[in-house]
Amino acid sequence: MKLLEMGHVKKSFDNLSVIQDISLSVKEGEVVSIIGPSGSGKSTLLRCATMLETMDSGELAYLGKKAAWNDAQGHVVYAPKKELKKIRENYGLVFQNFNLFPHFSVLKNIMDAPVSVQKRERGEVYQAAKELLKRMGLEDKADAYPCQLSGGQCQRVAIARALALNPKILFFDEPTSALDPELTGEVLKVIRSLADLHIAMVIVTHEMAFARDISHRVVFMANGGIVEEGTPEEVFASGNERTQSFLGRYRNSGM
Repeated sequence: MKLLEMGHVKKSFDNLSVIQDISLSVKEGEVVSIIGPSGSGKSTLLRCATMLETMDSGELAYLGKKAAWNDAQGHVVYAPKKELKKIRENYGLVFQNFNLFPHFSVLKNIMDAPVSVQKRERGEVYQAAKELLKRMGLEDKADAYPCQLSGGQCQRVAIARALALNPKILFFDEPTSALDPELTGEVLKVIRSLADLHIAMVIVTHEMAFARDISHRVVFMANGGIVEEGTPEEVFASGNERTQSFLGRYRNSGM
């Protein structure tokens, strides 16, 4: 079953076309990595998928329920707020810069949305949050505040916070780009460990070896469009000149 369907999505900023007629779907349990040069539209595509940006035109659906579609004039129309709230429960998003609440403890950061937004029972959420912290290797940090954590620890808390919502699909927007190189490995290790949860993941990343190892499918974007997509083996061995030009720099650095 397709969890996410995006059809003919377009997005511009100040007459600059950032997303040009992109269609993308993600199935249950599938891990999709989106790679490409800076400015190719990768993060904007994720922001459109999670409705942090409004599409100019196109269709967006989760589990067959339409979140957005084109009207008769070709302009995008979004579903009513009540329906969108329900649709948003299907996904979680991990940002580049953590976006933790600085005045909340680690435990409260994780528990806040499940309790206040999803209206789940506090005791059940507390137990789930403690289990997630253990999974992240942060069981001793429940009462700490973000300012007391390393960048890698903050990102692991952000992942736990997203998982606490029980999403069917997780979006990662360059989850290691704000981290020092020595902290990148610990976050990538955590993301790899999520595979056994069978949660679908869409990962925008510049970590090519990671994308090759973890993905069922790799999407290469450039200039606001999808140049090609396929299995990691297909994309990384591609004969496409644009793809090879991009991947060449990583091979030269020992990818």
